[in-house]
Amino acid sequence: MGGLRLALSLFTVLPVRADRFDRPTARVAMLLAPLAGGLLGLILALAAGGLVRLGAAPLLGAAVLVALALLLTRGLHIDGLADTADGLGSYADAGKALEIMKKSDIGPFGVAAIAAVLLVDAAAATSLVGAVSGALVLAFAAGRLGATVACRRGLAAARPEGLGALVADLVPGWALAVVAALLAALGALVDLWRGPLAVVAAVAVAWALTAHARRRLGGLTGDVIGASIELATAAALIVLAT
Repeated sequence: MGGLRLALSLFTVLPVRADRFDRPTARVAMLLAPLAGGLLGLILALAAGGLVRLGAAPLLGAAVLVALALLLTRGLHIDGLADTADGLGSYADAGKALEIMKKSDIGPFGVAAIAAVLLVDAAAATSLVGAVSGALVLAFAAGRLGATVACRRGLAAARPEGLGALVADLVPGWALAVVAALLAALGALVDLWRGPLAVVAAVAVAWALTAHARRRLGGLTGDVIGASIELATAAALIVLAT
């Protein structure tokens, strides 16, 4: 239960207080990240779908969904995306790139990354808000699977402090495979081939980003986890909307 509370507090704004922050609890939280994402996706699907059923245009429903997603996650993940884009886009050495990522301001790479991902999310969600809400639930669950991927064994922390240090090199490969397989099986219930493919796309994007972060930054940071979530969610939405 401590791991579930930590997952909900990290990935949503639900009034759940995490009472433990040790690595064993964090491991459970990272494995339960897709569950927290699915709950978030359900709330968003009900809100946006309900708006469309009341007569709103699908584009408006999708825009509301994207805005609510930012609100219900405190904008933490999109902020991580912006910081990661600024750090990686700087082409500076690891130390300098990490310094750039810690700054409170957002540079041009970060602004472009936010705009691009939100635009893609809204465009993809436009075709989903009035259809099967299960697709949106799956997309946000697959997006949070990006956090599980980021915390896999073999990927060390880039800094000795922060969220990255708490959760880096934490999730065994077999556990990641089990969670991904279970989510892909559930995805098949939403759409026989798009569902599992959306999960595969989310894993692939998160894996590629974190592998690049290891080469450029020396390992994982909390910002990279946020970026993995945002890009994995976008990838899943694209597949499900195609």
